[in-house]
Amino acid sequence: MRPAHPRVVLGLHRSRYQRSLLTNALDLGIDAIDTSFNYRGFTAHETLVRVAGDVLPHLMLSTKVGYFPGPSASEHSLDPARLRAALEQTNRDLGRPPDLVFLHNPEASLADATEGSADALARAFALLADATAQGLCRAWGVASWNPRPLAALTLHRAPQPSVLMVRAGLLVGSDTLTADEALAMRWELAQEALWGMSPFGGSVHDPVWKAVDPRLFLQDPTGGLTRLQAAFRTAYCLPRVSTLAVGSDNPAHLRQLLNAVDCEVNDVVVQQYRGLLRDRARRQRA
Repeated sequence: MRPAHPRVVLGLHRSRYQRSLLTNALDLGIDAIDTSFNYRGFTAHETLVRVAGDVLPHLMLSTKVGYFPGPSASEHSLDPARLRAALEQTNRDLGRPPDLVFLHNPEASLADATEGSADALARAFALLADATAQGLCRAWGVASWNPRPLAALTLHRAPQPSVLMVRAGLLVGSDTLTADEALAMRWELAQEALWGMSPFGGSVHDPVWKAVDPRLFLQDPTGGLTRLQAAFRTAYCLPRVSTLAVGSDNPAHLRQLLNAVDCEVNDVVVQQYRGLLRDRARRQRA
C-alpha cells in the first residue's frame, strides 16, 4: 500500500491568533488548523471568529475538549455532561460544528488501568460518538500526550475514534512510540488517520537541534535541507503518521517545513534508531 502523502496542519497552541497567520497558511497550501477549547485562556474559538471569521470557512478546523476552567487553574475531566457542554459552547462560539473534535489528553483523568478508568473513558467515547451523530462535530478522535495509560486499558463495547493524534519526532521515547502503535492497531486506524504533534519537542531552539544532525535520517543527507527541515520530515516516521500539526507565526518557517515533506526518509536508519530507543528503554527499566 502506498503511504499517505505527508500533510501539514497549522497548530495554534502558542499562536498570536492573527488573521494574517491563517491567510498566509492558506497561501502556502495549508488548509487545516488545530486549536482547543482551553487554548488562549478558553477564548480560542471566539477569538478565531473575531479576527478571521471570513477565513474559517476555507479551513478544515479541528479542536479539542477535556480541559475546563477550575477554581484556580484549568482542570481535566472526562465527565460526559461537561464534555457535552464544551461541545455546545464550541458550536456557539464558532457558529458552526468543528470538522473534528479530539478528546484532549484523556490520560490526565485516568488514575490507573482499572475497570473504573476504562468505564470513564468508554463513557467519554460514547458521548463524543453521540455528539457526532447529532451534528455537534463531523468526526471525533483522541489527542494524547502520553498514550501509555490508554494502551493499558481494555474497553468493552465502546465506540472507537476515527483519528489519533500523538507526539511525533526524534525526541519521543520508545515506550510512547510502542503505545502509539498499539492504540492505532487496537482501533484499526490506517496511517491516514494518524496525526503527529510537537515534532520539535516543544521548541525549535532546543540545543538538541544544534547537537544532532537529523539529515542522517534522509535518503540524501546532502540534499540541501536544514537540520530543522530534516527533523520535521523524519517526525512523520516516529511513529508513522500522515499528518503533522505544527505551530509557527512565521510564514517563512512554514514554507521551509512544507519544502521538506517531499524528501525521502531512509527507513533503514529510522528502524536502526528505533532499535537504539528500545535498547535504551530496556536499560532504564533494568
